[in-house]
Amino acid sequence: MNEQNLTAQLRDIKPLLDIPDNSFYIYWGLIGFGMLLLLAILFFVLKKLWENRKINLAKGYLAKLKEIDWKDAKQSAYEATHYARLLATDERRKELFAQLEPMLEKYKYKKEVENVDVDTKNKFNLYVQVVDESV
Repeated sequence: MNEQNLTAQLRDIKPLLDIPDNSFYIYWGLIGFGMLLLLAILFFVLKKLWENRKINLAKGYLAKLKEIDWKDAKQSAYEATHYARLLATDERRKELFAQLEPMLEKYKYKKEVENVDVDTKNKFNLYVQVVDESV
């Protein structure tokens, strides 16, 4: 009798229900989203640092151009050409550098050179002024 009573009680027990579980996908989705967000932040920080580095390099090159001592014409022509070429990034500076470079060429590649003439210094000062306005 005890067994019949027990089976009568167990008849109304329903089987276990399938509950959809999406927590696995949500977990990996959140991890993926977090990684994408972290990579985006890292990209923008590195981009900003790179842009600041370019600005600082340009300012350094401009300072080197301003420090050129024209007493040693040959060495000064080499330095002016080097730093002016590095700073010739936009159209106006490229055009001015294209005009300045042939003027500086006559002071390079020779054993003995004369002092730098006034036209070359004026063109160089104009180039430095244009670069100084844009940097």
